[in-house]
Amino acid sequence: METPKFKLADIFYAVIIPLILVLLIYLLAVYVNVSGTHHVLGTSGALSVIAVILTSGFAQMIVLGVPLVLGLVWNKWAGGAAGFITGGMYYLASAGLYTGYYAGSGGGYNFFGDLSMLGYLVMAVIIGYMAGALNNGSTTFMRMLGAGLTASVITATIQAYLNYSLSLKPAMTMNHNMWASSQYLGIPGLYGFTLQFVPNIALGIIVPVIAKVMTWYGLQPMRH
Repeated sequence: METPKFKLADIFYAVIIPLILVLLIYLLAVYVNVSGTHHVLGTSGALSVIAVILTSGFAQMIVLGVPLVLGLVWNKWAGGAAGFITGGMYYLASAGLYTGYYAGSGGGYNFFGDLSMLGYLVMAVIIGYMAGALNNGSTTFMRMLGAGLTASVITATIQAYLNYSLSLKPAMTMNHNMWASSQYLGIPGLYGFTLQFVPNIALGIIVPVIAKVMTWYGLQPMRH
């Protein structure tokens, strides 16, 4: 087989796109994240909600988006397996971060045993498996959209329940305050809904679009 010739497009895909992603991550972490060095969107009000969605919400969308897209374009087993990997990494990173944070402040909480933290691993498995089972290999966009939205809303609902009812005290208190807050347009509960449901709803719409485009270019596993 003849070796493909080197093209300028190879530089674009190999160098330019990765550098753009690195720059995007840096800008989100430093200038958008509410705990970043500059946090240009502020730490309160509607703009801070957007900042949280673009940072923490975006991270969760990646964790859930990978198994979701694999479930749609491949099958439920691939989606579930990918969810175990991405959800497991997010669970370990988040639980370790908050356990260390509260250990340093004298809290002594072990977030590795927090059911709401473990829920991120389980939800990543469920969203990939559920979307794959509902779509069942179909390339019809409306079926992909229905499967993606259904899996996304169900997992968001379960995770919201875990966060509100079964999380450790610091996380539970923060979650209760979030749902009771009226800082977003003066409507109680809207702040909590925006943070916990809007990223998943957006995910349930965006990922099926990506999956459909992948089928146009043949970017899906071969079926035997």
